[in-house]
Amino acid sequence: MNSRFPAVLGGTMLVAGTAIGAGMLALPMISAGMWFFWSVALLLVSWFCMLRSSQALLEINLHFEPGNSFHTLVRELLGPFWSALNGLAVAFVLYTLVYAYVSGGGSVLRQGLAPVLGSEPPRLLASLIFALLLAACVWWSSRVVDRLSVLLMGGMALSFLLSVSEMITRIRPATLLDLHGSGGQMIFVWGAVSTYLTSFCFHSSVPSLVKYLGKEPRTINACLRYGTLIALSCYLLWILAADGTIPREQFKAVIAAGGNVGDLVAAAGNNLGSGLTLRLLEAFSLLAVATSFLGAGLGLFDYMADLCNFDDSRLGRTKTLLITFAPPMFCGLIWPDGFLPAIGWAGLAASVWSVFVPALLLRAGRRRFGRRGYRAPGGRTLTPMLLLYGVLVALCHTLFVLNLLPMYR
Repeated sequence: MNSRFPAVLGGTMLVAGTAIGAGMLALPMISAGMWFFWSVALLLVSWFCMLRSSQALLEINLHFEPGNSFHTLVRELLGPFWSALNGLAVAFVLYTLVYAYVSGGGSVLRQGLAPVLGSEPPRLLASLIFALLLAACVWWSSRVVDRLSVLLMGGMALSFLLSVSEMITRIRPATLLDLHGSGGQMIFVWGAVSTYLTSFCFHSSVPSLVKYLGKEPRTINACLRYGTLIALSCYLLWILAADGTIPREQFKAVIAAGGNVGDLVAAAGNNLGSGLTLRLLEAFSLLAVATSFLGAGLGLFDYMADLCNFDDSRLGRTKTLLITFAPPMFCGLIWPDGFLPAIGWAGLAASVWSVFVPALLLRAGRRRFGRRGYRAPGGRTLTPMLLLYGVLVALCHTLFVLNLLPMYR
């Protein structure tokens, strides 16, 4: 067996596990206007650009010592302004994602409890129960989160494979091709670019890979390629299954109802005619949101503890818990159907630290270190390509929020 195989396998799973999460649940809804073929095209472009930005970050990371964080790289090469801006972007993304997962988790939990209770529980109560249970795990210890995440990811992978496999067997070509409609329009692509970017955000894992695997560019590069290809494959299957079983016209009702995860699952269930598949889909959605909540919540918890200088005592962790989870939970109770727009806002902020900053780091790093060591693919065109992609994402999302780009309704 190749001696690199265990390292590549572990790193690949880290990249794929970080990228794949509840954000993928938003893809069919934000893609309804452009439909299947434009969705595939946007997926491929997003995958390519985000892979290249991670390789740019790897090139720079290899000039520093293993263990140096993303923030260390930014501070050393770009200075305090970009370091502060990058930190704000990371905090904004994490807060926004935790809010999105409170909203999405409550929606799925409410949908799943309805058959058990005989009626749907109040939306606010479902969101509160979901958030409090998982926030308590984060407060207890990182080890609890680690072990629980492994179990949840295993269940998520199994339920995804079973539910999507069943959905794919029920695909109707007329539905997938939207033969009774317009087949999708390119204009709706621009409103989806920030959401698609969020689905490939794993760049905080690059310094971790360098720390654990050492300065091994060949091995780490393989992890980046294979991990992102796994994520890309999962997203393609998910969009194929959704677009092939839910008529495009029905997405209007899903979006009008708030565009939350539970609405999408309910629409799928109405078209599948299979109670077992619907339960599997609910399980996958709930586990995906829970896993993502724990990952983003723990990252935000540690970030705020360091920022506010709270210690690791029970009192210190309680203070961190409040400052970490109270704002997104409060927003989740006030705006319970914010899952879809929140994912888009996270993509806008993520474009700063996953596209702009790696591009600027690459330019500054090549000026300081020259042509030594590993070089990210793309040569001189890589930096302007990433900057152009980042500007495009930011501009499109801003126009979308200002209602200057159409939303499929």
